[in-house]
Amino acid sequence: MVQLSERPGTKKITNLHDKFLYKIGAIYDAEIRFLEGQQLSWQYSQHQQLKSLIETHIRETEQQIKNLEQVFSTLGQQPQRVNCDVAAGLISDGQKLVLLASDNPTIVDLALAGEQAKVEQLEIVTYRDLIKNAEVLGQNQVVQLLQQNLQQEEQTAQKLEQLKPQLIQEAQSAQGSSTASSHKKSR
Repeated sequence: MVQLSERPGTKKITNLHDKFLYKIGAIYDAEIRFLEGQQLSWQYSQHQQLKSLIETHIRETEQQIKNLEQVFSTLGQQPQRVNCDVAAGLISDGQKLVLLASDNPTIVDLALAGEQAKVEQLEIVTYRDLIKNAEVLGQNQVVQLLQQNLQQEEQTAQKLEQLKPQLIQEAQSAQGSSTASSHKKSR
C-alpha cells in the first residue's frame, strides 16, 4: 500500500471537490507525460499516416494541457501535477516494446499505435469520470473544457483503431518478405 508520506504535497481527500482536484492534477501530469511520449513516438515512427496522426495529436495534447490549466484557474487553483503512476507505467511499457522491436520498423509502428491506443482509452475513461464530477459540482465551464479534451481523445482513438489493421497487414507483409529472403539465403 502506498503511504501518503511517499507522496509529498499530497493532502487527505475529505470531499468530492478535493477528489476532483486530485484527479485533475493526475490527468494534468498524465497529459504532460503523454505529450513527451508522443514527441518520442513521432521521432521513432516511419509510417507517414501514423506520424501525421501523432503530429496532429501532439498539437491537440498541447491544447488539452492549456484546457486543464484553465480548469485549475476556473477553480481558483494553481496548476499542480499529481504523479500519475498509470501514465508513467504506460510510457515505460511502450518504450520497452519499441526498444525490443527496434530492428523492425513495421513492428515499431504497430507497437506505437497500440500503445497510443491504450493511452487514449485511459484518457477517455478519465475525462468521462471528470465530466460527471464537474457536473455534480456545478462547474459548467469546467465541463466544457473537459468535453473538448474528451472529444479529441475519442477522435484520436477512432483514427488509431482504423489505422491498426493496415499496420498489422504491413507488419505481416514485411515479415513474410523477410522470411522468404532468409529461406533463399539458407539454400
